[in-house]
Amino acid sequence: QVQLVESGGGLVQTGESLRLACVASGPSFNRYAMGWFRQAPGKERMFVAAISWNKNTYYAESVKGRFTITRDNAKNTEYLQMNSLRPEDTAVYYCAVDGTLANMISLPSDVEYWGKGTLVTVSS
Repeated sequence: QVQLVESGGGLVQTGESLRLACVASGPSFNRYAMGWFRQAPGKERMFVAAISWNKNTYYAESVKGRFTITRDNAKNTEYLQMNSLRPEDTAVYYCAVDGTLANMISLPSDVEYWGKGTLVTVSS
């Protein structure tokens, strides 16, 4: 059974950093795309970043230059380094895995696997 478990969320102040991690258990995800989404209170779940199996990366405009997505295929783990955090980054962050990178970027409703989320709160 596939399971995605996020960690690393917490409460920080504006300008500080956090590093999220997502460990995938089950089959190897070396050929899958991995990504991060976030959902702020009262808003839809939004794409944040994605990384292909061969480590090409894609970012939402709102996080470009501040967030970095990486993956360690040997550990079935992806990371999201978040720097220069802002109050508008406050959200529940979800890890996602799918066989198709296009789904990760454009069709989140078709993404196959989701974590349960980790809360990031940025105070002003």
